[in-house]
Amino acid sequence: MSRRRRLLFVSSRYLFPTDSGGKIRTVNILRGMKGGAFEITLASPLPVRARPGDAADVDGVCDRFVGWPDTPRGPLFRWARMRHLVSALPVAVATDGSRLGRRAIARELEQSPDIVVVDFPHAAVLAPPPYPCSSVMFTHNVEAEIFRRHVEVAGNPLKQAIWRNQAGKMERYERDLLRCYTSVVAVADRDREYFQRMYGVSNVATIPTGVNLDYFTFGESPALEDRKGGTVVFTGSMDWIANIDGVEFFMDAVWPAIARARRNAQCIIVGRSPPWGLIERARARQLNWEFTGFVDDVRPFVHNAHVYVIPLRVGGGTRIKVYEAMAMGCPVVSTRIGVEGLPVESGRHYLEADAADDMAAAVLSLLDDRERSTRLSLQARKFVEESMSAQRAARVFEQICLRALQPANAAGASGTSAGVPGTIL
Repeated sequence: MSRRRRLLFVSSRYLFPTDSGGKIRTVNILRGMKGGAFEITLASPLPVRARPGDAADVDGVCDRFVGWPDTPRGPLFRWARMRHLVSALPVAVATDGSRLGRRAIARELEQSPDIVVVDFPHAAVLAPPPYPCSSVMFTHNVEAEIFRRHVEVAGNPLKQAIWRNQAGKMERYERDLLRCYTSVVAVADRDREYFQRMYGVSNVATIPTGVNLDYFTFGESPALEDRKGGTVVFTGSMDWIANIDGVEFFMDAVWPAIARARRNAQCIIVGRSPPWGLIERARARQLNWEFTGFVDDVRPFVHNAHVYVIPLRVGGGTRIKVYEAMAMGCPVVSTRIGVEGLPVESGRHYLEADAADDMAAAVLSLLDDRERSTRLSLQARKFVEESMSAQRAARVFEQICLRALQPANAAGASGTSAGVPGTIL
């Protein structure tokens, strides 16, 4: 029997709890690959305080774990990271730097793994190429595109200038970095086409966006007895700028029309670290809004809601939350960007609305017409069941890694770092 190949998986984030789309996607991939063709070593920061169940969670995604002490991020973190504005690296990349992490990964690379997988371009600051083996970059977005979209929605000239500066740095970093890998994994065909067209990276493969259907079980939305009520839910990390912007847009521009039509309607924002200013704004306006903060399980909130909204104006890659909501039977209203990169059809699997008035009308239509809401939910669940299982995504990812080991592919990787900055600031 041939030995299992050794895979070193590098992440700049501790993967638990799975409280963001990127973590969910990564954990699903690793969980689906464990016990397969590779012996997996996961290298990531280790939180100061262990959570109950951490050991079992980690054991479920890798054969071996290598960690280093994570740097706690206090209330002044957002301001402290601004010192990286003068770095050659984008702030989001420089922030993930760690000398301890870089040393730990260097020791693992000295053990001659067969392949190294880097999770997000940010994590390459911990293990900059070139590598002594085949390599895969796991992208979850076109990072530079997210930054350019922030320029478009920035509220004042100073913010626009900062985002434009960061977008330029991220584009150079991302372009030079991706050229160094044996293979690049994208989560949407549009991302793959962007990397090929704009960065000249030809060795890009796409994986499907998968959801754990056994975990996100279907349940019809609860009965809506109050003709002036209804529950609208959003889930997502509320310390991510794109989610903050989307919720602000929904609160300021969309919700007033919903509240006028249904005075008892409620909006629940589920996700870690909601900004205090946003909570206070809802309270001062006496809005029927609830911010849960971090929760161990989003499912009860989605199962008890009548409409799931994705009001994002900034983003990239694909959003797993779309398929999670569809799998659970909650009808979805989303902007175009919210479902970008996913093969879903408006009017059949979800309702699309970009303008504030259109989004309010779409939400109200699902609250008013429960038959339409149920029909949309059933069609969406059927689509996810047939096409988008997490296990399928993991199998595709494993095959990409196996192909990267083939001599012809391994020889195609760049032997230099192509100007990628490797300094930890």
